[in-house]
Amino acid sequence: MTRSDDARSPADASSVTPREPRARRRTLLSGTARLAAAGAYGLAYADGGIPTDAFEPPQPGPDADLTLIAHRGFAGENPENTVAAVEAAAGRDVPEDRRADLVEVDVVPTADGDVVVFHDDRLAGRAGGALGLTDAEGVVWETGTPTVTDAEVLGSGETVPLLQEVLEALPVEVGVNVELKNPGRADLRPGEKLSAEELAERTAVWRPFVDRVVEVLDGHDNAVLLSSFCEAALAASRETSSYPVAPILSESIADGLAIAREHDAEAIHPAIDLVRGTPFAGAGSAGVDLVETARAEGRDVNVWTVETWYEARWLAAVGVDGIIADYAGLLERWP
Repeated sequence: MTRSDDARSPADASSVTPREPRARRRTLLSGTARLAAAGAYGLAYADGGIPTDAFEPPQPGPDADLTLIAHRGFAGENPENTVAAVEAAAGRDVPEDRRADLVEVDVVPTADGDVVVFHDDRLAGRAGGALGLTDAEGVVWETGTPTVTDAEVLGSGETVPLLQEVLEALPVEVGVNVELKNPGRADLRPGEKLSAEELAERTAVWRPFVDRVVEVLDGHDNAVLLSSFCEAALAASRETSSYPVAPILSESIADGLAIAREHDAEAIHPAIDLVRGTPFAGAGSAGVDLVETARAEGRDVNVWTVETWYEARWLAAVGVDGIIADYAGLLERWP
């Protein structure tokens, strides 16, 4: 996801001792069936949220216990979408209050059809060319796997990994949120609720890539959540797997909720400015309380991208289920 600016050894499942779960472990990780989707657009409110002068975060309720999702492996402090980032976010030596419950990664195909963990379309050229994400050039899905996986990420010494390598580095008790970023084409329709004809056409485009992603995931025992800005990616996921899905919302609440209902999504992932009742809410959040609507429909709400403990505490107070965070220690300052 892009905010609106925006020792490598396999886990030995036989030796894993699962940690004590958080007090309010979310149902998307346990595979609990969801409630039937409601037909209404959302729970409506006349005002836009909270008073503009309410800056002190309220005390989260006694049951507040956010699921901590490491955005690209806590991209604010680690080289994003790398094996090192996964190990830093979820390794067994990481303190409990800084350790992710899930690690979020982005996936795209190479020209050879391999699934790599990478966010952008191009290997370099982020921020209008001012920042090279890697030391290589080219569109990822037009570039062979050896070139992609040899590309160094942000001068860190880490290279672009295969999804398989990331999963091998992830302890079995830590979940993975795989964002289906791009199937290998430039004309995506992110955030839109598609017509039946358009959805069928674009689902067919996504299906081969989603099939490859699911094949890799099926070889591991980690809990999985599949998310995407693109409705067709979620439709293809529903066709080929039983993994939970979540639409990512950035602009249209109406389209995001419609996609969630169409595909019986277990969660929704709104941008932080779409969550009503906090100082961060924008104009697009007025009139609909996503948290109350999701709760009424049996869905979790995981908010992106969260960068401070202050944001995290506000979000906990209004009842979100999880935060997709750039930094590990956002829950440390809670009483």
